[in-house]
Amino acid sequence: MGIFSSIKGAIFGKDEEQKTAPAAAPKSATKPTPAATKATPAQSSARVDVIDVENRLDSMPGADRLNWRTSIVDLLKLIGVDPSYENRKALAGELGRTDYSGEAEDNVWLHRKTMQELSRNGGKVPAEFLD
Repeated sequence: MGIFSSIKGAIFGKDEEQKTAPAAAPKSATKPTPAATKATPAQSSARVDVIDVENRLDSMPGADRLNWRTSIVDLLKLIGVDPSYENRKALAGELGRTDYSGEAEDNVWLHRKTMQELSRNGGKVPAEFLD
């Protein structure tokens, strides 16, 4: 499990992460049959709830003492993920940045990119975190 998966799980909840995770296709799969491509009634009626990221984070113990809105270190502390340089560098790599050095600009980028990924994965994130 990667760092982003840990972040997503802490905010969305473990059950929510499993519900929204796509099923892995078999590696040896060939062309699917028409019957295999049709959704079953249970699949087509399944509803994915949107998670209000800001509300979830604000309701966590310690949110009033941490600057999670702008600090990736405080965000990670709030959700119980180790905010070490190594973990932040690994997270940056997962999100597409290979030259992470831990500088302030890198951390601003990492916070914004994390919020963007949460939004892409079903989270309702305020626009101010996405620009």
